[in-house]
Amino acid sequence: MSRLLEAEKHILFIQKLDKAQTDLEYWLTEHLRISGIYWGLVALETLDNPLALEKDKVIEYVKSCQNQDGGFGGHTGHDSHLLYTMSAVQILAIYNRLEDINKDAVLKYVKGLQNKTTGYMMGDIWGEMDTRFAFIGLAICNILGSIDTLRIEPIVEYIEKSMNYDGGFGSGPGGESHAAQVYTCLAALAIAKRLDLVKRDRLSNWLCERQQSSSGGLNGRPEKLPDSCYSWWVVSSLEILGRRSWIDAEKLQTFILNCQDPDNGGISDRPENYADVYHTCFGIAGLSLLKYNQHNLKLNPIDPIYCMPYRTVEALGLRSGPKGWCDYVPKSWV
Repeated sequence: MSRLLEAEKHILFIQKLDKAQTDLEYWLTEHLRISGIYWGLVALETLDNPLALEKDKVIEYVKSCQNQDGGFGGHTGHDSHLLYTMSAVQILAIYNRLEDINKDAVLKYVKGLQNKTTGYMMGDIWGEMDTRFAFIGLAICNILGSIDTLRIEPIVEYIEKSMNYDGGFGSGPGGESHAAQVYTCLAALAIAKRLDLVKRDRLSNWLCERQQSSSGGLNGRPEKLPDSCYSWWVVSSLEILGRRSWIDAEKLQTFILNCQDPDNGGISDRPENYADVYHTCFGIAGLSLLKYNQHNLKLNPIDPIYCMPYRTVEALGLRSGPKGWCDYVPKSWV
């Protein structure tokens, strides 16, 4: 187990992902290809090495995933879905190349996924609903500079209906509170400027209870094992709530570092498991939020709402993160 961040090995791990085309896993995860690029790029940006991927090649691939309906599929030729459309927009935003795609077509696609009757967001044309899509719809439109594309009130209503007695949020009304859903709901409410609906203290306590005393890691809900990806979902939520200091940052950092593969790079869900790009991304992003600093290695700051480098969010004129966080919160919180 390593107590230092193996930055160079993680960079090489991400670079090699597209070269493993003889592996069965590569083809089984084809539908996640565009999200995988996003996860890798966020990790590389946080490690201050965005050029580790071939920028022009990545951009051309992302453009190839845009369909006639304006949305993006998880891979070339795949059906459009809001999840993959978000990944595509985030990648191009990080590269400062949003002008390379038809923004109006993207916005039209997103608008078409707002249920005409209820105003709730769907993930695809088949009608799947989830609080993730409430955040993603708002985030895409805001990144593209057109938040008014959507009717915000019914989206906020859906999120409020998904709030539970413990202060957390589920995937929809009646759903069990889950840390990943908490993040998406808080981020959506931040963009909509409706964080006043949140039970701040109750939710902060629930999030802090996700830290396990034995390992220092975080789980997503009660009675579950800790997982390095919740270093993002939980800590970003606490950051939005202004309560990041409520958890033991040092113990969590140690847990994340123990999830590294010290030989081949990458971060796994738990120590001694196989590493993957998803956990590598959110483990490193969590370390950034925790202000991890190691000798000459300082991680670039990441925005707690959009999960993109803060410098990208700042360049887009979106106010969140360490400089503009107070613009999103109720005055009573400050």
